[in-house]
Amino acid sequence: MTDLGAEQKGMGQAIAARLWTSRWLLAAGVVAVLIAYGFAGISAYVLVPALLLLLAAALLPVTAARHSAESAGAIEAMGLQRLSGEYLAAAVADPLIIFDQAATIVHANAAAFAAFGGIAPGISLPLKFRAPEMQALLDSVLSGTVASDFVDYTEKLPVERAYRVSASSVGHGTDLYVLVFKDQSEARRIDRMRADFIANASHELRTPLASIAGFIETLRGPARNDPAAREQFLQIMQNQTGRMARLIDDLLSLSRLEMKPYLKPGTEVDLRQTVDSVIDSLGPLARENNVAIERDFAEGSLDVPGDRDELFQVFENLLENACKYGRSGGRVVVSIARGDDGSEPGIDVTIRDFGPGIPEEHIPRITERFYRIDVETSRTQKGTGLGLSIVKHILTRHNARLTIKSEVGKGAAFSVHLPAH
Repeated sequence: MTDLGAEQKGMGQAIAARLWTSRWLLAAGVVAVLIAYGFAGISAYVLVPALLLLLAAALLPVTAARHSAESAGAIEAMGLQRLSGEYLAAAVADPLIIFDQAATIVHANAAAFAAFGGIAPGISLPLKFRAPEMQALLDSVLSGTVASDFVDYTEKLPVERAYRVSASSVGHGTDLYVLVFKDQSEARRIDRMRADFIANASHELRTPLASIAGFIETLRGPARNDPAAREQFLQIMQNQTGRMARLIDDLLSLSRLEMKPYLKPGTEVDLRQTVDSVIDSLGPLARENNVAIERDFAEGSLDVPGDRDELFQVFENLLENACKYGRSGGRVVVSIARGDDGSEPGIDVTIRDFGPGIPEEHIPRITERFYRIDVETSRTQKGTGLGLSIVKHILTRHNARLTIKSEVGKGAAFSVHLPAH
């Protein structure tokens, strides 16, 4: 009865509001009807129905709005009735498990089956997830201490995955609860990479700084009046500051590359001209290391989409490494060929040296930041450990790929495949 009275009251308020909103239109209509009655001589039998029709026209939007709202509510109710917990769980991309007051699984979506396997309705959650943090999470939610809670949980098998697991009750009085597993593995991996990067960068900068500080102390003390020692120490300090400057430049290059978006189409790069420029610029380094650079370029146009400065940096890093680390082979071959494996046509630029080569176990990791096969050799050659990482980032922006083939004692070949139009 109360609901009916409230509904009638609300309807009366809506009618009053509609009449007030349409007051001027309604007044104009009444005046028009009265003028027609007075001057046109219409019958009183026509006057009353005309006024009633005018009133009904003013109230029509209220009734229509009410029916529209009722229809929308009915459609929504029918749609929600068709949804079941199973359908809703299937729509969630993360692993989701519905369980009851006894901590028994009622339903698990496909993502949960894929992630954990061996789960089915009727299985006990405490037996499936034995980690103490999961036990504490289930206890806190089932006891009613909290309505919802979350913990960090690591699943060891079949591969290690880190999850942020949230548990909460479903509605009121349903005695059902839900577990949702949010995969944090990638975020954790990135955090570890960031921490390792900062540690490695700090170490690489600290080493030359410690060396410079030590020589400064020596120059101010025992070697104060020793011209020969002073000249030697100043040369070493200059080399160390140059090393730090190269490292900072490479760190800035990496930072800029990571912030740049993927390349937009439209810019063309002439690979023949670009690689020729790289070879010319590294001619003095090649002569210093007694390395002869040979060209083997395909005929015709060798244009690809890309950024010339960035591709110049790619080939400069690769050719510089070949001249430094493969100098015992006496020569480096730079070839450009059209690559067409059917599904991914493009142009391949290969830089091959004939030096000591790279052991197979190192190949998958040499594009990682600060990864070195031989730390002392790398530092002797003024390497920062970031060159190949920069190459990888630039090629990723160009939708290109780097292939490394090597055999110990027979040299190494670095091939860049750049997609054509």
